[in-house]
Amino acid sequence: MYWQKSPMDMQKRTTQPPLNWDDLRFFLEVARARTASGAARRLGVDYTTVSRRIRALEQCLGALLFEKSRTSGFVLTVEGQRLVGHAESLESTLLVACEQVFGTTGGLSGHLRIGCTEAFGTCFITAQMSHFLEHYPNISVDILPVPHFINLSRREADIAITLERPERGPYVCSRLCDYRLRLYATPEYLANHPPIGCREDLAGHSFVTYVEDLAFSFKLLYLNDLMPGANSRLRSTSVVAHYHAALEGRALAILPCFLAGPDPRLCEVLPGEVEVTRQFWMYYSEDLRKLKRVTLVAEYLRACAELNRPLLMGESRVMGYLPSP
Repeated sequence: MYWQKSPMDMQKRTTQPPLNWDDLRFFLEVARARTASGAARRLGVDYTTVSRRIRALEQCLGALLFEKSRTSGFVLTVEGQRLVGHAESLESTLLVACEQVFGTTGGLSGHLRIGCTEAFGTCFITAQMSHFLEHYPNISVDILPVPHFINLSRREADIAITLERPERGPYVCSRLCDYRLRLYATPEYLANHPPIGCREDLAGHSFVTYVEDLAFSFKLLYLNDLMPGANSRLRSTSVVAHYHAALEGRALAILPCFLAGPDPRLCEVLPGEVEVTRQFWMYYSEDLRKLKRVTLVAEYLRACAELNRPLLMGESRVMGYLPSP
């Protein structure tokens, strides 16, 4: 296959074919997806097209850009690593140029992805962004509410919202907001189980919680801190699953106030005594700082979080929306 060609073979050419700039786009997608099939899906083409484009780029540059590994997929060679930084700079410059040119005639436009935690993405970000898009008809947004970290270096998303601040990377990063979690149950559960008057009474109750060894962040393991040794026979990697399990009236669950608070079918248990405060961090790659649509969405989400601080902290059951710009 093309990626197994030796650099020696490539150096035998006497003429260099012209560079097709669009081949760099295919190169970046393979570098990020680490598979030709994954890159093909993201680009909306077939596998053979990706292979042909990478082969053409390698022939043009006279260098092997990828090595194929059974365990790691497509791995950048030294030459590939050198190229990827330049290609990303060109990509960012082109995106900014297109946005500026189109912006002079048609307003802000383009596409972006927001990667976020499951409950926040499903219950908060989606609702807020639906209002945002009413005012920007030329912008489209993918919301990725996933129970794992988002890898911005592989462009899984343009903006990430996570529980932990990234430890490294060329990111524009800020603390988006605090949010609170409390213990919830249905009225039926409370009526059919021993009364709960203090934290010690929780020892006789059942909880739904996370699968500890599969939790993507230690910040999700709050039950261990609040109730060491708690009876949790039902576990899930999904906080939305915890929410629905609590609604069945068979167990208690620690849930974000913005998720459970607005639901009249759930009651707070030991409010003020059993609660946890966590943070959301928002960040995006430094090379996207000049993209107006990225900074606009980031500023909008920051304003939405500030407006809804009472909801996020469990002081209100109602979500608010920003007025029209």
